[in-house]
Amino acid sequence: MSRLIVVSNRVAPIQEGKPSAGGLAIGVLDALKESGGVWFGWSGEIVGESGAPVLENSGKVTYATVGLTRRDYDQYYRGFSNATLWPTFHYRNDLSRFDREEYAGYMRVNASLAAKLKTLLKPDDIIWVHDYHMLPFAQELRKLGVANPIGFFLHIPFPVPEIMRTVPPHEELIAAMCQYDVVGFQTDNDKQSFLDYVVRTSRGHYNDDDGMLQAFGRMLKVGAYPIGIYPDAIAKAAEQFGNRKPVKTLRDSMRGRKLIMSVDRLDYSKGLVERFQAFERLLLNAPGWHGRVSLVQIAPPTRSDVQTYQRIRQTLEGEAGRINGRFAQLDWTPIQYLNRKYERNLLMALFRLSQVGYVTPLRDGMNLVAKEYVASQDPADPGALVLSQFAGAADQLPGALVVNPFDLSQMSEALERALSMPLAERQARHADMMAPLRENNLSVWRDSFLSDLRSVATATSVTEKTVQTVKQGTTEAKRPAAKA
Repeated sequence: MSRLIVVSNRVAPIQEGKPSAGGLAIGVLDALKESGGVWFGWSGEIVGESGAPVLENSGKVTYATVGLTRRDYDQYYRGFSNATLWPTFHYRNDLSRFDREEYAGYMRVNASLAAKLKTLLKPDDIIWVHDYHMLPFAQELRKLGVANPIGFFLHIPFPVPEIMRTVPPHEELIAAMCQYDVVGFQTDNDKQSFLDYVVRTSRGHYNDDDGMLQAFGRMLKVGAYPIGIYPDAIAKAAEQFGNRKPVKTLRDSMRGRKLIMSVDRLDYSKGLVERFQAFERLLLNAPGWHGRVSLVQIAPPTRSDVQTYQRIRQTLEGEAGRINGRFAQLDWTPIQYLNRKYERNLLMALFRLSQVGYVTPLRDGMNLVAKEYVASQDPADPGALVLSQFAGAADQLPGALVVNPFDLSQMSEALERALSMPLAERQARHADMMAPLRENNLSVWRDSFLSDLRSVATATSVTEKTVQTVKQGTTEAKRPAAKA
């Protein structure tokens, strides 16, 4: 079996049994363990000079990591990736800024990483590249003569063409993405946005029957591959970690009150301020809930060296303080806002403890927190899920109370409905959501993408051999017959 080469912005070698690993890490690590292969990317370290990959072997998996210089980090990561692409792809082009030098750094780092990976490649390797940091990675590999099959999966949303065109080098980026053999998205909407750009703006041709796109002189497959979770493993962890001290402490502090639980990275795309304000509106419109419900928001800091993220932290802290100051009682704090990270299995137990999951991003590729909340619930007495219509997970969780995160009144009404929902309805909704979670788990996401990548690679190989045979036959026909 050919090796799998996984490429992502960050590589964090995962110890056996480490509970904090997320969906991407678990999914690709399983595949690497099965076929053997390499996980390649940035080590997370800032170095004086970026050298050859550092290799670390663990069973059949090799972790290959490189450092970034301060200049590369500032231009490639903090700059174009997270100051231009991230806000634009989340429909916040009002927060996006473009700098030519940062874009040049983005392209330079992708070219440098591609050159470093090339030294590790074997002819039959399958390469799977992840996320917005690496849009031009296949193009850089092709320039180096790499003919291996290369797939790309975008974990965040892909914007409609009108938004995409606000990024000045938009056409260069789309052309670079078409150097992959398979391009995958979280949802059909994201896939359609990409196709709309290529077909309308770049005159590409798409075949809906086989998912093949002809564009920029190449043929590639474009599909939606919604990432999943392992719901039964999460349910088991939620139950096992229910006796941990933090869970007991929170349970005791509730004193019979109902608990609304939210967990997100501290990011403007998550709709945290709107979420607090909708909870405030619930307390305003339904005073009967005063002293009877609390919202716990866990928001680990992220990209703390970026000014935009510093501002969102300050704003959120201010909102929590204002709302608590307005409604708090001596024995009741409406919002508990925790700006820190917790172990993943512990979070599952906290989800199981709560009566409402509150997941309302302004825009999200999938949002695995919503799926994890559902999977962590006790089927005999499950909580209800309030979910944004702009999370990719909304398409796969039919039992959720789906809301528009820009409509504070609708969110507050959904919260009240969730808090008051009868047991039979909660059980029915939970069952409706668990079925698709099991049917489309993390293995299905991984295996369906890699199956398509291998199929396209095989078809391409057959086509190339056929073309070569035809060329050889033509050459033979043109040769003059040997003299007797």
